[in-house]
Amino acid sequence: MSNPANRRVALLTLGCARNEVDSEELAARLAADGWQVTTDGSDAEVVLVNTCGFVEKAKQDSIETLLAAADTGATVVATGCMAERYGRELADSLPEAAAVLGFDHYPDISARLSALVAGEKIESHVPRDRRTLLPLAPVDRKASAVVVPGHLVVDEATPAHLRKVLRQRLTKGPVASLKLASGCDRRCAFCAIPSFRGAFVSRTPDEVLAEAEWLARDGVRELVLVSENSTSYGKDLGDPRLLEKLLPQLAALDGIVRVRVSYLQPAETRPGLIEAIATTPGVAPYFDLSFQHAAEPVLRRMRRFGSTERFLELLAAVRELAPEAGARSNVIVGFPGETGADVAELERFLTAARLDAVGVFDYSDEEGTEAADLPDKVGAETVRRRYERLSALAEELCAQRAEERVGATVEVLVEAVDADGVEGRAAHQAPEVDGSTTLVGDVAGLRVGDLVTAVVTGTEGVDLIAAPA
Repeated sequence: MSNPANRRVALLTLGCARNEVDSEELAARLAADGWQVTTDGSDAEVVLVNTCGFVEKAKQDSIETLLAAADTGATVVATGCMAERYGRELADSLPEAAAVLGFDHYPDISARLSALVAGEKIESHVPRDRRTLLPLAPVDRKASAVVVPGHLVVDEATPAHLRKVLRQRLTKGPVASLKLASGCDRRCAFCAIPSFRGAFVSRTPDEVLAEAEWLARDGVRELVLVSENSTSYGKDLGDPRLLEKLLPQLAALDGIVRVRVSYLQPAETRPGLIEAIATTPGVAPYFDLSFQHAAEPVLRRMRRFGSTERFLELLAAVRELAPEAGARSNVIVGFPGETGADVAELERFLTAARLDAVGVFDYSDEEGTEAADLPDKVGAETVRRRYERLSALAEELCAQRAEERVGATVEVLVEAVDADGVEGRAAHQAPEVDGSTTLVGDVAGLRVGDLVTAVVTGTEGVDLIAAPA
């Protein structure tokens, strides 16, 4: 088998922040075995593409990335969610990839790549419903030996804070994602993620804290807690309030100035968790709430809960504790059976909700989901019109919400200082999805990683302009 020493492997990541964390686990495994790990696929011997398999556009992006990597002459390997979801089917349709590897291949990823470089043939991953691999009862899952990216503990006898963190950062900067959990136990009719990500599994608090300390030592100032469903954290560890207890501990770590929680399910967002996020010093009063729709008939067909009034009550509870709290969500238009009245109800909700950011998605059938087999499909042209209408409304409403912040005081974490100026994000702005804040005025001496108190003086869409106070 080929010796990996001094071989270059490029890790290209598509999709969400959870995939980014998984890529950094793969990077650590490869680097520990002598690979030179990069994110530049132009001159690497192997290009490992961590794919996304969520929706059609994401899958297409993954395929295009794999094809572009093949054009460089490198050995191309697909892994990640799309590879896990389709396995041999993807391999058969994409001969440009030398192999399609699933999550079970992660622990010995270096050996797999070395074998491929040496000309050996590796059988591609065979997909299976990963929900069936773990015990049905959440509290029985920790003892399972199933491979879950980001969860493997090699030496359980050693306390977490003394173990080597299995992660190598691929991008530097003051912000990093930190995985709370993997998988999901919910059965939303439109979502295939649980079938290839598996059932819900929490990381233990000591593991999360140990990795957070490691990130802080590497210069991270803001931790973004990620999972498929952060509101379920701890249920499989016997304490559904564990996140409420963990947040103050994370916020108290040396070097950490902000902790942000993402991926909250409205139906599971308890009063205690709202209070912890809204009032704990060092925790961003930021609520990433997965509403998906507001019309009750649509939500029920989606196998979700809530309504316009219940969602507005949830937002009111947040703002009673933290009036300037940030709130974002995603919504789907064109779900099977959606009527004009349902769309009007969604518009009513969005208008009243005063969200800082809204992601609008047009529904498309995903194989393996309940929704794909539902009757009363909405025509493609109607879906397109609704998508365009809701997207325009969301853009207008979010710009209005930004304007409401003019005159407010915000805490801005500086992320870029260059010839174009000083750029950062306020507490209500998550990385990449919620806009940013440009600092103007007396900005001399500001450095990346500084947390600056500033007053909002203007807006550009959802972006803010602010002057240091």
